[in-house]
Amino acid sequence: MDPSLSPRQMLANRVASAPPAQAGGRRRPSWWGLVLLTLPWFAAAQPAASLDRLDEYLQRTTDQAGYLGVVADVWQEDARVYHRAMGEADLQGTPLREDAIFRIYSMTKPITSVAALMLVEEGRLRLDDPVARYLPGFAGLQRVAGGGEAEPQLMAVHRPLTVRHLLTHTAGFATGGDDIRVASALLQQQAPEDAEDLADYARRVARAPLADEPGTRFRYDGVNSEVLARVVEVASGTPFDVFLQSRIFAPLGMRDTGFQVPASQRGRIMALTTRNAEGHRVLADTPSAREPGIPLRAYRSGAGGLYSTAADYLRFARMLANGGELDGIRLLQPSTVDQMMQDQLVRFDPPVAYPEAGEGFGLGGYVVTDTAKTTRPGSQGQFGWSGAASTWFTIDRSRKLVIVLMSQHLPTDGAPALPKIAAPFYRQVYSTVSP
Repeated sequence: MDPSLSPRQMLANRVASAPPAQAGGRRRPSWWGLVLLTLPWFAAAQPAASLDRLDEYLQRTTDQAGYLGVVADVWQEDARVYHRAMGEADLQGTPLREDAIFRIYSMTKPITSVAALMLVEEGRLRLDDPVARYLPGFAGLQRVAGGGEAEPQLMAVHRPLTVRHLLTHTAGFATGGDDIRVASALLQQQAPEDAEDLADYARRVARAPLADEPGTRFRYDGVNSEVLARVVEVASGTPFDVFLQSRIFAPLGMRDTGFQVPASQRGRIMALTTRNAEGHRVLADTPSAREPGIPLRAYRSGAGGLYSTAADYLRFARMLANGGELDGIRLLQPSTVDQMMQDQLVRFDPPVAYPEAGEGFGLGGYVVTDTAKTTRPGSQGQFGWSGAASTWFTIDRSRKLVIVLMSQHLPTDGAPALPKIAAPFYRQVYSTVSP
């Protein structure tokens, strides 16, 4: 044991040298792990419990009644303090690999937000620019003021739709809800998800009226991020996928992140499951579940189109936790990251309410504003998001902590839902590795 190493560095070495997963992907505590529990420096680094508590929690979540498998990554200060694959990769019982590839769906959105903010720093975008400056089809927008689908009553909006509205999901797009049935139907008539590319997607959305005045209501939906991705294309003069690859993925060493998976690597993709009416795990009825690795949309979806690994996404999240820099590569300035992780909804006049108590929304993710009211464990200013197929991440900069948790399960209407595992896992992490 090298006495020059810090306790957290020695802990990282323990994680790196942990024994491989046994059958079913489940780890068992090693004799070396038991020795570590007796050492004073380990007790100081882990005041509440051993890492075995995290193992035990993930083992419980991946039993026969739970998730098929999970990969978890925890980074604190300058070390990776936990990295595990538990459970299985498919319904045939193949052990889940630590480098498994996942459909991250809405965890694409923070990456799209970073792309836009990079252009803001370069002066090619401004947060309060009208979207119509880049996409002329969004000039002269109207919103639904009454009537029915056949004869809607429309009125001009008073505020221009801006880039900030896209980043904060306050654009006013008709993204579902009983209170905006007419506007939602008019948007669906344009079938934006059938678009061939982002330019086509944006044109279809621009033809439909809004449901709300921009900047007056938070309505989370992918339409905001898809239009933002098209703005990135126009402002940068580069296809969206090329921009992400050249400006974010390659510099950060995110080798397994992209809009499709090479044929040679598709064996690493975790199966996408759901539950049937009897509560049994079955393969989800989606194209990418039947043919893993294919593009999730015909267009390069900035809202939910990416595949990635826990290790890749950890690098992205660490970059944000470090104020926009990782391993000497800077993507954003610290002041931009600060703004990204501040509640933006209070900036509007009047402020816009966020649906979750004790939370607001920054430039691409939730922000904890009151730890006494939020259900999430953590600190004020904590930032993160999740994906529809059971992927999560959170960044707690005050504790220098990053957590990434990835599985592949889609809830289905009419079937019993699996319990959410992120918040309980976060609590275990805070009680185990966080001071």
